[in-house]
Amino acid sequence: MKQLINSRGQIRQQLLAGLTYTYNDTLTWQEKTGIVTKKTISKDKVVLISGGGCGHEPAHVGYIGENMLDCAVMGAIFEPPASSEILQAIEQTYNGQGTLLIIKNFEKDLASFLEAERLAKAKGLTVSHVIVDDDCSIESGTFEKRRRGVAGTVFVHKILGAAAAEGNSLDELKTLGEQVIPLIKTLGVAFSPASPIGVIPQQYELAENEMYFGIGIHGEPGYRIETMQSSERIAVELVNKLKQQYERKELRKAAVLVNGLGGIPLLELSVFMNDVQQLLDIEDIDVVYKRMGNFLTAYNTNGLSLTLLTIKEDKWLDYLRIPTDAFGWK
Repeated sequence: MKQLINSRGQIRQQLLAGLTYTYNDTLTWQEKTGIVTKKTISKDKVVLISGGGCGHEPAHVGYIGENMLDCAVMGAIFEPPASSEILQAIEQTYNGQGTLLIIKNFEKDLASFLEAERLAKAKGLTVSHVIVDDDCSIESGTFEKRRRGVAGTVFVHKILGAAAAEGNSLDELKTLGEQVIPLIKTLGVAFSPASPIGVIPQQYELAENEMYFGIGIHGEPGYRIETMQSSERIAVELVNKLKQQYERKELRKAAVLVNGLGGIPLLELSVFMNDVQQLLDIEDIDVVYKRMGNFLTAYNTNGLSLTLLTIKEDKWLDYLRIPTDAFGWK
């Protein structure tokens, strides 16, 4: 595949330079690091920090803004940032109100962010975290859920970001996150694997007429390869598997996120969204909020993911609807 890059070792720096040059009215980049912050950090609210590897754009820098994140710390392609950079971000944005880390459930991400939290606490800073684990795929050959943090993470950014802007305390935000996260469920499907980039190899092969259910956002293999199917059949698989994650009484009002993984046209996402809508109508599930587009990608993967979030409290819907200037949410 043709790639518009210069040096493999400079991808992160050049990516962040380009993004923050474009959105320099709202973003500030600490050069030679992966730290990007809101132009102005409020003194009157809890600071929200998230992050992860590059290759998921617009995540996570795209969710810095009013009613969302205050800071994102980015690592190399598909690699989390070092704990030292996360600690630096905590210290630079600290305002006395506390800091909440939003962490995706991957072993390396947890190691980096939790070590940074430990070091920050040792310095007397008030820091806490939530862990997003919305993926409902299964390990190959087992029925153990992977529970990786995937596209549902952006719902967490938006809900907790709006709640922080409203003045919720650090403890209240952690409690809210722990209420919301278990009600977010995501499954993905790929029609071609993530393209290799930098030092990241391609992790599986698909024939021209094949698709892969349950793939991850770093190009990880899924749970079943099948011959390519129609959008409607794929929607049936994903909706049915996600429904099984809920008690029936839980899934009455829902938010829906149809997320492109970086290499799928909007035309095809729209066809899929229409199929999802019809299936949810048949199930008498009231979709009170929906979004469609590229929100958390897997570098040029031709594929998509579907996320459902049960709206248990009307306030959650208010938080989703509150406007933000974060460029990835628009």
